[in-house]
Parts: sequence; structure tokens; C-alpha cells
Amino acid sequence: MTMKQGSNRGYKLVLAGVLVALLLAGSFVQPALTSARERLGLTEIAPLENAPPVLAFTTVALGGFRGIIANALWIRSNELEEQGKYFEAMQLADWITKLQPRMAQVWAVQAWNMAYNISVKFTAPEDKWRWVRAGTELLRDQGLRYNPDEALIYRELAWFFQHKMGHYLDGAHMYYKREWARAMISVLGREHPNWEELINPQTDEARERVRRLREEFKMDPEIMRQVDEEYGPLEWKLPETHAIYWASVGLLRAKDQNKDTLRRVIYQCMDVAFQRGRLILLDDDQELFMTPNLEILEKADQAFQEMMKLDGKTPEQHNGYRNFLRKAVYSLYSYTRTRQAEEWWRKLKEIYPDAVREGVSLDEWAIEMVSEDASGKDQNKTMAAVEGQLTFAFYNLALGEAEPAQTSIALAKGIWTRYMSEVGCLDDPPSEDCPRLALPPLETIRNVLRDALLDPESALSAPARARLLTALQLPPDYVPTEHRAPPPAPRANQ
Repeated sequence: MTMKQGSNRGYKLVLAGVLVALLLAGSFVQPALTSARERLGLTEIAPLENAPPVLAFTTVALGGFRGIIANALWIRSNELEEQGKYFEAMQLADWITKLQPRMAQVWAVQAWNMAYNISVKFTAPEDKWRWVRAGTELLRDQGLRYNPDEALIYRELAWFFQHKMGHYLDGAHMYYKREWARAMISVLGREHPNWEELINPQTDEARERVRRLREEFKMDPEIMRQVDEEYGPLEWKLPETHAIYWASVGLLRAKDQNKDTLRRVIYQCMDVAFQRGRLILLDDDQELFMTPNLEILEKADQAFQEMMKLDGKTPEQHNGYRNFLRKAVYSLYSYTRTRQAEEWWRKLKEIYPDAVREGVSLDEWAIEMVSEDASGKDQNKTMAAVEGQLTFAFYNLALGEAEPAQTSIALAKGIWTRYMSEVGCLDDPPSEDCPRLALPPLETIRNVLRDALLDPESALSAPARARLLTALQLPPDYVPTEHRAPPPAPRANQ
């Protein structure tokens, strides 16, 4: 053996000894490091509970390599999304959730792809709904299962209800609302939930409904009652209510310090729930109409107060609150709650003095509000405002809502009269502009719209048509005669 070989062997032995010493030293400090990492939230080391076998195996067997593999898949998934290959990206995201089930962002992205990016690739509403529902269930049933304290997942889940189902930007939104209403009717019934029965079921039928509510929809009746008492009475068949519910659950369970996004969901949905939070279902739930939920006006106002406080703004600085008060006054006025309308009208004038012209009565203001886009001598806009009010009146009559129908008819008459006066058609003699700018007689407009709705080929269902005929005191065999374009308007003094 040469001197050089002996030297190399000795050197290797020294290195091996140093390595062994370092491993021994590491074994002594590893428990302290692990404890510190857990305490500081730098890593997730707790085993998953009730996880499927494949998920439990991957999280244990791969150990620290899970993060490296997940990062590589995440980069590739982002590349596929940028290329519009959402199905492929979703498959990778599914693998990432199995490797890193406590990575909340992956659940959010995967659910978003389902509900938004993939659903729009289909044309049939039922196919769109299948993917919207799948994205919602992914967050609710799996994302929250492994991340029960992540505000992000609660926020995304609430957003799906608030925006994807509740808003009207998706062309199939009414289909989503109808399907969700049917699902809720199957567990909550058609009327407002009986909280005592849901919390303490006494019959087999009630126990089965509560089981489905908890296991299928992952909802807690006790929390539902608390939300309803704080913000309601809410309509639990509408998506906005479920957005409020999941945001409220997030506020209770999420550990993140920044929960303002969840609070904003509640404030925004309370505004919508006031404007159209009362659901009317017709004809085996095939038709649904949403009207204002006037019972929650005070609570919606309180939600706005809290939102302004969150934004650091006064009511005078918040244009959204101004619009809310205007809608509150108009909704109360439309439903003939005159005393309440006057109270909120005074509040509107007190906070926003420029919102109402000096000397204008509530009746005049209501007409101005619905016809503000038709001011001046714009014939088309004014005609649209008149037709809108009359159409709203007929739909309310078909629903059995006589009072708001009469208010809309009065508003239509007020808009028509105001415009005809401005263009000189009510003068004697009429102005030179009258023949060119005049609207058809109000009775003619009314009859054309009435007969268009009563036409058997219209979208109005047979039961709703029958109710409208009864309200208008027309015979069941009435044959529409005015279903044609309005004729040229005669002079106003004829």
C-alpha cells in the first residue's frame, strides 16, 4: 500500500466520523426544531384525520419530497391554465391536493376552474350547473375538510354562492337558482325553516332531513339559526343567504387574522338580500320570482353602517349607502308602506341634502326616480320606463301582489303624464313638437303589454296567466287583441 493510498483512506475515515457525529448531533436537535416549526406554523406535521387511503399513503410515504413534487406540478398547472387547457390543469391540481391537502390555494384554484373556466365551455344549463356544483362541493366537502381554519376557502365558497349563482352575469343564473332552491326545499321545506325541529328532530322524517343537511350540505342547524336571528329572517332557498352563512362560519372558525373579506361578503349580500331576498316559486318550482325582503331593511342598514366603519368612511363619503337609501325608500313606497317610506325618505334627505330637490313630495320623487333616465325629451327612454312599470305591475298581479301592482300602475301614469307635459302634449292647444314626440295613449300601451303577456305563446305559465286574467277581471277564454306594435300616437286632446 502506498503512502498516498493510506492517506486517502485515513481522510475518508475522518469524513465518515464527522458525518456520523453530525447525524448524532442532528438527532438531538431535531425534536426541538420540529417543535419550533410547528409552533411557528412553518410546516404541517400533524397526520391527516379520516383521509382516504391513497391520500394518507402519499402524505406519509413521500415525506419531504411531497413539497418538491407539488411545486413542479404547480408550475406545470399554471402553464396549462395560461394555455387555456383547464381540464389538464385540473387533473394536475387534483394531484397537488393529494400531495399537499393543506395547501388552500390549490383547492381554490381547482374549484374556480370547475365553476368558472370549465362551466362556460358548455352551452346546456344543466351541464354548466354540473360543473358549478362540482366546484362548490369541492371547496365545501374536501377543501374545508382538510383546511377548516382557512379563511380563503370560506371566502371562495361564499363567493360562488354570491357571484356565480346569485349574480346575473352568467346566462344560466336562473337555472342555478332554481336548482339550488329545489335542493333546499328537499331538506328545509317550502316555508321558513323550523329551527326547533331541525335542531331537535322528533320524527324519522325530520331526522332524515337533518342528516342530509349535515352530511350532504355540511350545514349546522344551530349556526343557521344564529345567522338567521342576526341577519334575517333570510330566504334559505336563495344563494345569497348561503354566502352569508359560509362567511359567518368562516368568521367563527378561521384562524387568519385578516377576515375583512368575509365581513364584506356579508355586507354585500345583505344589500342584495334586501333588494331581492324574498322568493316566490310557481308551477312546481319551474318559475321563480324575487322581490324585496322588506323585513330585513333595518339589519341591511346596520350591515352598511359596519361596512362603512370597516372602510373608514362616513355615510356622506359612501355613494353606495346613498343608493341603498334611495332603493329603500322606493321599495317601501312601491309596497305601499307609506309611513316607513317617509321615515327613510327623511333619513335620505338628512344625510344627502342634494338627493332630493327642494319642495318635491315623496310621490313626485318616486316618479322622478324611476324616470330619471328618461328625463328631458327622450321618447325611447321614457317609453321604456313606462313599459317597465306596467310590466312589473302585470307580473305582480300574476303573483297575487295587488298593492305593488297598483303602485307601479300609478308610477307609469305619473311618468307618462310628466313627459307628455314636458313636450307640450297636455297644452291646449298642443305644442308643435307634440305629434313628433308624443307617446301613445297610456291605455294603448297598457293593453299591448297586457295582451303580449296573455298570449298563449308568451313566457307566462298557464297558472300565472289564469291569475292575471282573474286580477284583470277578464274571462278565462279571453283572446288577446292588442298584441301588436303600438299605433302612432294621436294628439293628446283626442
